[in-house]
Amino acid sequence: MKKIVVLTGAGMSVESGLKTFRDADGLWEEYPVAQVATHEGWEADPTLVTNFYNMLRRKCWDVKPNEGHRLVAELEKYYDVTVVTQNVDNLHEMAGSSKVIHLHGELMKVCSSRDVDDPRYIQMLTPDNCEVVPGTKAGDGSLLRPYIVFFGEAVPNITLAAEEAQTADIFIIIGTSMAVYPAAGLIHYVRPGIPVYLIDPNPVKVGSGVIQIQKGASEGMRELMKMLRL
Repeated sequence: MKKIVVLTGAGMSVESGLKTFRDADGLWEEYPVAQVATHEGWEADPTLVTNFYNMLRRKCWDVKPNEGHRLVAELEKYYDVTVVTQNVDNLHEMAGSSKVIHLHGELMKVCSSRDVDDPRYIQMLTPDNCEVVPGTKAGDGSLLRPYIVFFGEAVPNITLAAEEAQTADIFIIIGTSMAVYPAAGLIHYVRPGIPVYLIDPNPVKVGSGVIQIQKGASEGMRELMKMLRL
């Protein structure tokens, strides 16, 4: 079975009604990014950061995957599909995608603030239990923090994502400006001659040979399915 690797960014979830912290104005849901998405912001006011992510989770449970998410999941009928996403929502999983690599963390999880990636202290939250009381501790005694890769922190899953990109028979990029590294560098791991499709309503500067579909996620995925004769 041929392999597709799909790289998705904020534009994938915008149609579902979720904002991105990568917006040019430096605000995420009206909060300064430095205050809610950096380690310094967390250290300065963990209560504010905890409550901010509680609010985001409540919003996330109210949104649904859009047609673009569903069509990405549908690719699994015909291909071995891995989704690599820069988004912290779980809309790909909700739409039915079975292999999803999150580069920037997962909104629905919390973890130790002493060792973010210690699996013993990573907890999955549920719709009826999606809020963390400020001051709640992880199993190691440190404060529970959002399982989010803050700006300036290492991206632990980038190596895994690069390995996936190297094995792709088709590489699809959806809803990203290709300006945020290290995710934008994944295209360089795709083998020469492999078809690369980019779906975004805005023109994106990428290397030659990339087939650009200048549409939103859902409309663009519909067009790509036709191009792939699915």
